[in-house]
Amino acid sequence: MKVLVTGGAGFIGSHIVDKLINRGHEVIVIDNLSTGKMENVNPDSVFYCLNISSSSLHKIFAEEKPQFVIHAAAQVSVPNSFKDPILDCTTNIIGTLNVLECCRKYQVKKIVYSSSAAVYGEPQYLPIDENHNVCPQSNYGVSKYTAENYIKVYNHLYGINYTILRYSNVYGTRQESKSEGGVIAVFLERIFNNKPPVIFGTGNQIRDFIFVDDVAEANIIALSKGNNEVLNISTNKSTSINGLIETIETITGVNIITSYSRSSPGDIYISILGNSKSKEILEWLPRYSLTDGLQQTLKVKEE
Repeated sequence: MKVLVTGGAGFIGSHIVDKLINRGHEVIVIDNLSTGKMENVNPDSVFYCLNISSSSLHKIFAEEKPQFVIHAAAQVSVPNSFKDPILDCTTNIIGTLNVLECCRKYQVKKIVYSSSAAVYGEPQYLPIDENHNVCPQSNYGVSKYTAENYIKVYNHLYGINYTILRYSNVYGTRQESKSEGGVIAVFLERIFNNKPPVIFGTGNQIRDFIFVDDVAEANIIALSKGNNEVLNISTNKSTSINGLIETIETITGVNIITSYSRSSPGDIYISILGNSKSKEILEWLPRYSLTDGLQQTLKVKEE
């Protein structure tokens, strides 16, 4: 199987690439290294340093002729989507359209798309399932949902199969505290540098944290299952931000002093995604508890 992975030098994408290569697949990586790193690029992949919005993307598809695409490249920061909405739109919407045009022109069988819980907005009920109303409250959420709709249109018009995976809060090894802005990466970075983690709001906000290895596994499975489905990829377990700090304290044995600040714009107070549909259709289960995932993340960070 020949798979092209956009964002394959990034946090989630690089884990997907590693799994594909470990299972004997041929992998092409496209990444402009704006947030990804060369050190994340698997040496057994074919790497192109390119922005997904570039017209040169067509040349790569023409030369490599991938059968499948896993589209993980994105502008993923909610705060940055407010600071620079044009960049957010260009990357997440125009970039996705460019990828879809390549899929259409070069007869890609299927695209697996990395979406987000941000498309849902404030929950009307919990856990949030895939039938929940979609009402994004950030530019990032809007751009991710718009890309989803373009993917569905390309399926309707051109028969390109898809699976859309809406992630809850992904964390784990290779996540950068600056680029992705994941709360766990930010907290661990400050703790390792003897600085107090800053909690925005009361710390009672609820999140559904999922380890990156589980997310990568869902992407691999989706290449052969879940055609034309939208699926949550989550643990369906709730953890408050204050509870997260307590868990890190338990694992590390460090007494963590925190500071508090005002909530960030677009921040959702409670986000828990139901995962029963992905369990049924993909036959996928998250393997890592929060404690297990944090221990693995800390182990790699300390090496």
